[in-house]
Amino acid sequence: MKFYQSKLLNKLPELTHAFTTKHSGKSIFPYDTCNLAFHVGDNPLNVEKNHELLAKALGYEKRTLVHMKQIHSDIIKIVGENDHFYAPPTCDALITNKKNIPLMVMVADCSPLLFYDPVQKVIAVAHAGRAGAFANITHKVISIFEEKFASNAADILVAVGPNIAACCYEVGDEIFDEAKERGLEYALERKGGRYYLDINAILKTQLQNAGIEEKNREFSPTCTCCAHEEYFSYRASGVTGRFSGVLMLA
Repeated sequence: MKFYQSKLLNKLPELTHAFTTKHSGKSIFPYDTCNLAFHVGDNPLNVEKNHELLAKALGYEKRTLVHMKQIHSDIIKIVGENDHFYAPPTCDALITNKKNIPLMVMVADCSPLLFYDPVQKVIAVAHAGRAGAFANITHKVISIFEEKFASNAADILVAVGPNIAACCYEVGDEIFDEAKERGLEYALERKGGRYYLDINAILKTQLQNAGIEEKNREFSPTCTCCAHEEYFSYRASGVTGRFSGVLMLA
């Protein structure tokens, strides 16, 4: 199974994590090969095989994995006893302090975020596309850390996986206007009369404002649209699969 890991999180032996790629799975075109999403039209048997391969590679039981029915919201779910692989909650972020419960976020241009508080031993994953970034889901996740798990934001580590960069994320007038209304002009770039949105710039600002120190933030330099041979990209391919960020506390 081919995947990449965060340098920030990789030094912590109590964590298991990965950002998967589109390779080393069983799916066929246009989901070739390691699609992990059931909702994109892929053969569900192949999707399940891909999950089995990933579970084996990372050393967890497939049934214990909690993924999400993602709806581009700012809804955050504290993982409960009834959440498991076959009963994914509808939300865009998951958080737990339970050991051996892998959490998964699936993306194909949106930003996969992995959070960890090494003091209180709490993990979270979040899905931040344009809607999630505009709704400041990162700040809301950190607020749950603080309010429900007694975390200090200064302790929290955040790794952001590959996502679409401003070079490829052209937006129309409606999104441009919404960004300006929300005070996000700093994340807009104009090139040749066209507008491009920098989601990472928004996330960096939001994380900083939420108290996440620069040394505790890591952003992948990879644009999924540019690197669509390595990662699924909706902007590049249209019909396509989903890769993931996975995080587990051991």
